[in-house]
Amino acid sequence: MKYEVLLFDADDTLFDFKKAERHAFIKTMEDYGYDYKEEVHLKSYHEINTAIWKEFERGEITQKKLKVERFRRYGDALKLDFSPEDFAAKYMGHLSHASFLYPDSEKLLKILHGKYKMAIITNGLTDVQTRRIRQSPVSHYFKEIVISEEIRVSKPDPEIFSYTLEKLGHENLERVLMIGDSLSSDIRGGRDFGVDTLWYNPWKKENTSEIIPTYEVDSLMEILDHV
Repeated sequence: MKYEVLLFDADDTLFDFKKAERHAFIKTMEDYGYDYKEEVHLKSYHEINTAIWKEFERGEITQKKLKVERFRRYGDALKLDFSPEDFAAKYMGHLSHASFLYPDSEKLLKILHGKYKMAIITNGLTDVQTRRIRQSPVSHYFKEIVISEEIRVSKPDPEIFSYTLEKLGHENLERVLMIGDSLSSDIRGGRDFGVDTLWYNPWKKENTSEIIPTYEVDSLMEILDHV
């Protein structure tokens, strides 16, 4: 085996976050009695949420502020009258109970379990990710589940990788592989920390960035070819 430690991103890598997000968003809109139109409401939220998480990755906004600010911007954009704080609380409550694995996730982890030290590193929020990930059916496969809000460091900051390896009791970076779907957080973070990276790209997006992963796959089971 080339690697001893496998570091996994959670959302959009092992967990279907798009499905969870849609579920939580619809439930929240129902709470307010809005006439939900996916092509308007969810599309606008996706655009705002994606942009604000990019700001977070660049260190332009804190995770605490992000929780509410995205809904303040959303309400302003669609001229909806609600309290951003209340909307955020309802949304995150629904999201925390929306834990959906991709079909091959558990199959892959069963094969890898016992052969590697495995950890999850997620940029998610503690209240949400504790239920969705730490209490998920696959949590027992991981020695550590590191949530950025808890340690106040997020991907792509190399410090979150250093923290995780320290918790795992592992020092040799040549034997570590970071696996994730995001070039800007997972792959950039792993690269900057000095470990090999595997870009999970099921949508076969074109990489037009300067961030070059060590490997690229478009299915979870292909990961087995590189570990």
